[in-house]
Amino acid sequence: MKNILVTGGAGFIGSNFVLDCLRPGHGHKDAIKIINLDLLTYAGNIDNLAAITHDPRHIFIPGDIADSDLVGRILRDHAIDKVINFAAESHVDRSIHGSGDFITTNILGLHKLLETTRQYWRELPAPAQAQFRFMQISTDEVYGSLQRDDPAFTEQNPMQPNSPYAASKAAGDHLVRAWHHTYGLPTLITNCSNNYGPWQFPEKLIPLMIVNALAGKDLPVYGDGRQRRDWLYVSDHCQAIQSVLQNGRVGETYAIGGNNEQDNIDMVHQICAILTAMQPPKNGTDYAAQIKYVSDRPGHDRRYAINASKIKSELGWEPLESLESGLKKTVRWYLDHSEWLARVTSGKYRDWVATQYDGRDGRNGRDGRNGRNPESQVSAS
Repeated sequence: MKNILVTGGAGFIGSNFVLDCLRPGHGHKDAIKIINLDLLTYAGNIDNLAAITHDPRHIFIPGDIADSDLVGRILRDHAIDKVINFAAESHVDRSIHGSGDFITTNILGLHKLLETTRQYWRELPAPAQAQFRFMQISTDEVYGSLQRDDPAFTEQNPMQPNSPYAASKAAGDHLVRAWHHTYGLPTLITNCSNNYGPWQFPEKLIPLMIVNALAGKDLPVYGDGRQRRDWLYVSDHCQAIQSVLQNGRVGETYAIGGNNEQDNIDMVHQICAILTAMQPPKNGTDYAAQIKYVSDRPGHDRRYAINASKIKSELGWEPLESLESGLKKTVRWYLDHSEWLARVTSGKYRDWVATQYDGRDGRNGRDGRNGRNPESQVSAS
């Protein structure tokens, strides 16, 4: 039996990971029990886990990673041998509006989790210590921004974070590395590119475009739309995490990418085209007519890209989904889950969208391909 503590397991990537592990015919070959600790902030949604409500292999506990007493009890009571930390504040725009929650969760909360875990780990028998793992799920944004012709990020790139969110995640990665090298805690770190897929809260680019398009609202695009991102389908990411957890070298970092670099304006047009094919607009036009360029956000990174050769060569992992297949699955999922969307796009969500996009300068016109908008960028993360 593998007893895994998953923190942040009601969020987007965390819930997909939990569901993937417990899906028949998928995930771990061995018996598994997952203890899921999540504070259920705005992006943590217990509805994501409805399919496993009665699965005895999954125990959900509401709580904070900074609650050392609670985390300590979970570790001891459930004989945890793996900790996977998904818990994080993760949206760049929100970090610009208010960085405090990002410092509290991504740095101070992680510090508490590391210390509580270390105290538990050092009391284990030697064989159990050797099998134990602490895994930190991080982001490629810690490495900063690339120029168009720069080589993709590898694990050897220096950290050069440019947003409060990225800085908080970089600090967390440094803490995890230090707890391994100073105390011997057996750690693993993964830095992934932009994830997309089912259950993603609609503040991020792809679900935001889908939600707004279906509602007949503007599709807000930052700048010239030529921000470039590497896109990773979330199920592929979950399989990579399992590969690293099972076979990754202790103390190592693994970069995980989708091999799907795309300019963000091209991504928006692809989403519009797929939506138009699956659920044509009632007015008989194309959803792309709703694109509206707005002023850029501060410090917006130009390009992220991942060179995932290390995880491929060492662990044999590579993504299965192409961008086209992953986008079609994602759009189909959101079309089929309108009730879930209605619940998560509550008053608080509408307030956030109004704060983020209302009043931004839209003078650049609607479509970057009509020659009226030479300068802006799509929000991607």
